[in-house]
Amino acid sequence: MIIPNKLKKGDEIRIIAPSRSLRILSGNGIQTAAKRLQALGFHVTFGKNVEVCDLQDSSSIEQRLEDLHEAFADKNVKAILTAIGGFNSNELLPYVDYALLTENPKILCGFSDITALANAISAKCNFITYSGPHFSSFQMDGLQAYQTAYFKKCLMEGQSFELQPSNEWSDDVWFLDQDDRTYEETEWKVYASGSTTGTLIGGNLCTLNLLQGTEYMPDIQERILFLEDDELTTPETFARDLTSLLQTSKSIKALLLGRFQKKSNVSEKQLHFILDKHPQLKNIPVIYDMDFGHTQPIMTLPIGREIRIDTKNMRLEVHEF
Repeated sequence: MIIPNKLKKGDEIRIIAPSRSLRILSGNGIQTAAKRLQALGFHVTFGKNVEVCDLQDSSSIEQRLEDLHEAFADKNVKAILTAIGGFNSNELLPYVDYALLTENPKILCGFSDITALANAISAKCNFITYSGPHFSSFQMDGLQAYQTAYFKKCLMEGQSFELQPSNEWSDDVWFLDQDDRTYEETEWKVYASGSTTGTLIGGNLCTLNLLQGTEYMPDIQERILFLEDDELTTPETFARDLTSLLQTSKSIKALLLGRFQKKSNVSEKQLHFILDKHPQLKNIPVIYDMDFGHTQPIMTLPIGREIRIDTKNMRLEVHEF
């Protein structure tokens, strides 16, 4: 897998909206996110169609593709951040110019619905993409330090780094009220112990499953899966979706699970009940309540990069070569 060039100060970051439109963000939020990225030393630009907003708060396939292709073709653009998630980035997959992208590998970062686009590009173009903050994520004040630290470790620094828990986390609607937030102590938890080394594949579970049976589905055989889901899931739907994904591979090397939102009702008891159904998960490292997904803060993870896991010492190291 090719590793796109790391970001450095002065580089241009292009914001595109391959899922929902930038229009759904507040003007103040857009300014805050742009200023925060500029403070890191980046030049922020926007795709020409990012504010087009249709009946489903998105834009046409053609408009989204135009911004995607222009961002990859533009030699001045060094990284691409998605505006926000949504529901429909998989609509783009049959029409993406993968030859163009392969000739111009560069950083693509986002999470949630962007899971479909990022994994398809990694699978088709053989370069690393990233599960990490959207452009909109940089609006957030509280817990921003952790999020930004891992954004920099993964996208700016060309060396191996360890994944470590945040000090605290939150599941509140920060984008509605930044001043009234509730924080809880972070604890990554081990369901099954062990150590292994393998390639990271994953993102939002229900979105990744949309790729099953298509040419855009990454190979998860002997991979380390990192999976999360949002408040729309339930214990029953998460169990079904996890089972479906595990049935596509004879074996995986480890499973990392992002923290669940409270509205999902996927409690620790429910999660253990679900995991207990799968014998293969008892013999590989399984860690849950990690800092990625739809609670805050989130780390940045490279899709297609190698990671070493040792649950005894709770050490997770992302390798850079």
